[in-house]
Amino acid sequence: MLYQEKGGFCMRIILKIIVAPFVVLLTISWAVLVFLFCWAETILKFASGITGLVALVMFIAGQTPGGIVFAIIAFLISPVGVPAFAKWLIDKLDELNETLKGFIAS
Repeated sequence: MLYQEKGGFCMRIILKIIVAPFVVLLTISWAVLVFLFCWAETILKFASGITGLVALVMFIAGQTPGGIVFAIIAFLISPVGVPAFAKWLIDKLDELNETLKGFIAS
């Protein structure tokens, strides 16, 4: 019984040593992604507004297919489109990082 406990302890130490570089990489990656996301989100908000206005002008001018395309593009680059999915991915990456940190600390 004592041998099994030591074997499990050694295996956990080895796994912690293997996981440690991944935690460092995830921490750095997360910080860079958050920085880039903040800048991209700001730029995409302006682009979404301009694209939405272009879609509105196209609808008024009678170019319905073009207006629909621009409205879809405006939705996709708006804060509820692709940026929301990117934020969700960044949050999941942070959760994984925190889980691995908890494993190392235990």
